Amino acid sequence: MKLNIRMVVLLLLILVLSGCQKNSPPQGKASVRKLSVVTTLFPLYDFARNICGDKADVTLLLPPGVEAHSFEPKPADLITISKADVFIYTNAVMEPWATKLLKGVAQPSLTVVDASKGAAMLTAGKPAHEEKGHGGDEHDHAGGVDPHIWLDFKNAAIMIDNLTAGIITKDPANAQYYTANVSAYKAELQKLDADFSAGLASCGKRTFLHGGHYAFGYLANRYGLTYRSAQAVNPDAEPTPSTIAELLKLVKADGLKYVYAEELVSPRIADMIVKETGVKILTLHGAHNISKDDLAGGATFIGLMRKNLESLRVGLLCR
Repeated sequence: MKLNIRMVVLLLLILVLSGCQKNSPPQGKASVRKLSVVTTLFPLYDFARNICGDKADVTLLLPPGVEAHSFEPKPADLITISKADVFIYTNAVMEPWATKLLKGVAQPSLTVVDASKGAAMLTAGKPAHEEKGHGGDEHDHAGGVDPHIWLDFKNAAIMIDNLTAGIITKDPANAQYYTANVSAYKAELQKLDADFSAGLASCGKRTFLHGGHYAFGYLANRYGLTYRSAQAVNPDAEPTPSTIAELLKLVKADGLKYVYAEELVSPRIADMIVKETGVKILTLHGAHNISKDDLAGGATFIGLMRKNLESLRVGLLCR
């Protein structure tokens, strides 16, 4: 995604104005200002608000309901980032616009966190007709890195460590508070991981088919599943006729009873598979973002993942 010239010019103006604001002396009685943390995707937002508690204002840059891969920042987003104390993004593959943008907005007063630092990265998968391996780490592709690292819960713990380090850099006085919250949240992640392992241990099927982009490779790799998708990592790429033919063949060959669609993404391809094969549709949540209703209803990353576990148990005929 390219930043247009108008956005770059506006950004320069924002930097000047925000710099003036930050350097202006406070008037009257000094007030304690909460830390401002801006995150790109929902997992980062949910991690940060669990770690920060009432010590920071955490903002989700991605508007509710917007598909993450097609997001492009608007002038208002640039202002939000320029005023933040901490900016957290997933990685340069998931948010290519972020690294370009930060060349202009990064300044001494802004702590930038690449949450993927130190995470175990897998190769991006290809559409089903090009796949030869199983799981996430056996692919030999030229497609680059799979950016959906949060769907391996060990990676999620690393992401939490990274963002916490950035937050403590800006607010060392509350370090003990943050680290206590990290310990509590990691315990929840460990329980989630254990429940996935146990829940997917005895299943009639080990293959799941997704009529969408390659989002669940980390989850498949983590729990020894075979994952096939209609598209590569980019959800905007249309599947070829050969891909659709391979998916239909896979349904029949493996005796699959279900195909998965993804939240916030059109189920058009999954609907096509249903029409041709008679399988049923189930939903998986990639958690890139959430809907307005989910946000208003207090949806959490762990809650969404538990729904994924139940959906997988149904689709894989688990006991």
